[in-house]
Parts: sequence; C-alpha cells; structure tokens
Amino acid sequence: MRLFTPIFCFIIITYLFGNILKKIDIIEQLENQIEQNNFQIDSLVSEIDTLQWENQIWDFNLSNNTVHLLSAIIHVESSNNDSAYNSYEDAVGCLQIRRTMVNDVNRILRRQKSDLRFSYDDRWLRNKSIKMFDIYCKHYGLTTA
Repeated sequence: MRLFTPIFCFIIITYLFGNILKKIDIIEQLENQIEQNNFQIDSLVSEIDTLQWENQIWDFNLSNNTVHLLSAIIHVESSNNDSAYNSYEDAVGCLQIRRTMVNDVNRILRRQKSDLRFSYDDRWLRNKSIKMFDIYCKHYGLTTA
C-alpha cells in the first residue's frame, strides 16, 4: 500500500503531463493556421484594393479628359522636362519622341495633303511635340489610356 500511492500519483501526473503536451501541440497548430489565414486575408485585401483602383481608373472617363492624360504621359516620359534626352533610344523632349514618330507624322500629313511638316529638332519644343502627339493619336484612333 505504501508503494501504491506514489506509483498512482506518478501515473496520474504522467498522464496529465502527456495531455498538456498534446494540448500545446494543438495550440501551436492552431496558431500556425491562424497565421496562414492572416497572410491569405492580407493577400485578398491587397487584391480587393487593386481591383477597386482599377475600377476607379475605368470609371474616370479619360477619353474626355485628354489634358490630364497628356500631363500624365509627359510626367512619366520626361518628368516634365522639355530638355530630356535618352541617347540609347534617341528619344527627345517632354514626350520622348523618336525620329521614327516624326517620320510617321510627316507621312500622315502628306497623305492628308497638308503643307505642315515637322523636323527632328521640333521634338525639343513642347507645343510641337504635343501637336505631333495629337496628329499621331487622331490618325491611329488612340483616344483612351
């Protein structure tokens, strides 16, 4: 009987300790699952934000707001710098116009039987660059972003 009580207590303590270890493992698994779910929620929130942003772009009727569109293109192409020059592409001016575009615009003007012509140096002038851009977009039907 003297040995029964300590052995019984040892068995109960071992059993309870085993249950505690199982519960700790279950808690760790649940914490990992919560962390994975939080990552997935963050990813879905980012996707929703992106979709809302894209929806706002399409709702903003750019075809009727060409001033903002042109300003955005100038900002992206040259940071509003009329003297911007990319020697690798030979892109010049605020709209980073290449020689091929000047040639194409002059070809369009010839087909339209216009006397107006542009030189390569006109790419450095903002008003002439915008005029070339306008002729090019109208000819090819480029009216939206």
